[in-house]
Amino acid sequence: MKSYFIVSLLVVSMLSVSCITNKEIVYLQDKGKSVDSELIKELSKPYRVQVNDILSINVKALDEELVNIFNPVRSSNSTQSGSGGQLYFNGFTVDLHGNIKFPILGEINVLGFTIDEIERKVESELLKQYFKETAELFVTVKLAGLRYTTIGEVATGVHTLFQDRVNIIEALANAGDIRQTGDRKDVLVIRQYPDGQKIHHIDLTDFAATQSPYYYIQPNDIILVKPLKRKALGAGQTVVQNLTLIASLFSVIVSTYFLTKNL
Repeated sequence: MKSYFIVSLLVVSMLSVSCITNKEIVYLQDKGKSVDSELIKELSKPYRVQVNDILSINVKALDEELVNIFNPVRSSNSTQSGSGGQLYFNGFTVDLHGNIKFPILGEINVLGFTIDEIERKVESELLKQYFKETAELFVTVKLAGLRYTTIGEVATGVHTLFQDRVNIIEALANAGDIRQTGDRKDVLVIRQYPDGQKIHHIDLTDFAATQSPYYYIQPNDIILVKPLKRKALGAGQTVVQNLTLIASLFSVIVSTYFLTKNL
């Protein structure tokens, strides 16, 4: 009778503690939390270019021959054109001093500028030195892909998405999503700033995460997903796995009991 009670207690404990519940794996649940208005304002702020970012700059005007001087050589291979590899070689990399080396114009400081500000800056310099107002000059500046890293309870790797705006859910989905054993309630976003890296926390099971300044990722972000504590303990993820574990333990206990009894 005592043995039956112990085994029953073990079963209840394993089922109530070890199983991974829907609340731990479902994204963006309505938990009724109020949203800080300051975080909403933070979301509207445009991205400011940092060191090691790669920019794609394209110049258009009526004078095509003059325009060709300022545009990087394009590969004739359509498979490679626009690819991350070509953008690395033909794009404009922001150096440690925050400058890019632009054809003819030389070094232009872009550190801390938004994409729109860089467009206006390059256009202004071109109009000042080479083009007239009647040239119908048009300058387009884009980030040459949004590059980020995932590590932990998600497919580890470096990824690049050719989009201007990517949220953390999209970034994780592109990496194959978080495993069931990953902690969605405390995902770490390691972000690069001019003065170094900082670690931020975001709860992806809470809908309030959509208002977080870390919901939309930035170039060179590192997304780290920690394992749930029950994984470290070796517990099962589902009821079936826990019952299998309990059955194995019970079998060992019974076998040990009869062996010791017969001694």
